Amino acid sequence: MAEREKIEGAEELIDPIAQRVGFDETESRIAILGHPIHAMAVAFPVALTFCTLGGDLLYWWTGDAFWARAALWAAGTSFLFGMLAGISGTAELLLVPGIRSRASAWTHFIIAVTLLSLLGANWGHRLDGYEAAVLPYGLLLSGLSAVVVAATGWHGGKLVFDYRLGTSKGS
Repeated sequence: MAEREKIEGAEELIDPIAQRVGFDETESRIAILGHPIHAMAVAFPVALTFCTLGGDLLYWWTGDAFWARAALWAAGTSFLFGMLAGISGTAELLLVPGIRSRASAWTHFIIAVTLLSLLGANWGHRLDGYEAAVLPYGLLLSGLSAVVVAATGWHGGKLVFDYRLGTSKGS
């Protein structure tokens, strides 16, 4: 009981990071009419990463070259849209003090850069011959990319929904 009274009467802990100038400054600076570009752009590489995996699985199942070609296009488009999302996300990270000062934002950044590397490798692997590239390495790269995109998306969603990072305050 005495220990509980000590805890209740104790001083409140202060987070030194939260005391930094600009910690509460989290509004997006890379936006069009208040709509953050990073938030708009990430949907495409996420969806296309899963489309690549789907195309690979359908090619493996059916043997139809259409699915290998579709996976090639999905892999390339996911990488290119991923670069757009990555550039805008990196700009947000570096320009907004409240985002830059949070460790979870850097975790999201590191996982996202890893994802971009995988997406680029997956696309590059397919450029010489999209049918021959699917099995086994294309499928393995697509599966790994899908796992990493899920982790990246989960961390990014946590930043937006739990911490309200990169959003617009509204008018």
